Amino acid sequence: MVLDLEDSVPGDLKASAREMARTTLAELRAQHARLGLFVRPNALATRLAGADLEAVVCPELDGLFTPKIEDGTDVLRWGTLIDWFEARNGAEGLEMIVPVEMVGAITNCFEIAAASPRVGAMIGPTSEHADIARAVGYRQSPEGSETLYLRSRILLACRQNGLHPLTGLWEDLADLDGLRAFADYGLQLGFRGQVIIHPSHVAVVNEVYTPSDADIAYYEDLVATVEKATAEGHGAVRFRGQHVDLAHADKARDWLAHARQVRGEA
Repeated sequence: MVLDLEDSVPGDLKASAREMARTTLAELRAQHARLGLFVRPNALATRLAGADLEAVVCPELDGLFTPKIEDGTDVLRWGTLIDWFEARNGAEGLEMIVPVEMVGAITNCFEIAAASPRVGAMIGPTSEHADIARAVGYRQSPEGSETLYLRSRILLACRQNGLHPLTGLWEDLADLDGLRAFADYGLQLGFRGQVIIHPSHVAVVNEVYTPSDADIAYYEDLVATVEKATAEGHGAVRFRGQHVDLAHADKARDWLAHARQVRGEA
């Protein structure tokens, strides 16, 4: 859950929003020990980020949703602030989720992903009207082809650096069928989660990204089939009409490890 201090908060409400966020963090943590709690502070260029972090960095916080990052230097600037306020406010181990909102971030995404061990996830950009749409100048389509290249760069940067790849928002709050198709396409590309903006989207996205019992059974059977073939001296084998070999089994084992973690079985 991300508490927003940035674009959704008018300038004259920034101070009260910080107080509300700090109180809410404590309340949420008391109710949900395992819930990931993040705050989106204001961008570095606004000169409000320090006051935001001073207010919200606390033992209840898991990390920051750091906006308007363009390169690795921005990551290090955020990291220096986080170091300071962790030591000052008794927090530790805060992660950074990096939403890709600027053209520079797309160009420099591999540099950003590798800039700090605090970076735990990046978000492949999609939006009809927000920062990335303005920066790139595209017109959004239901199928999302205009952001395929942008998202794919972020996905590969995450994979190369062991980060959690998230796809961006579906902003039509009432179109749950469109949301499902969009989420399924993100899963097809290789993303492992999605940012959502409204409670009505939670169930749909969770369903899409949570591996089913049938998926689990398929990959378990694939691994067992390859292991049996290997024990019998075969490097490849027919499995449900398909050719599979050791590489397929390795992919299946990785997928099963992720699936069990998502389902709370690991």
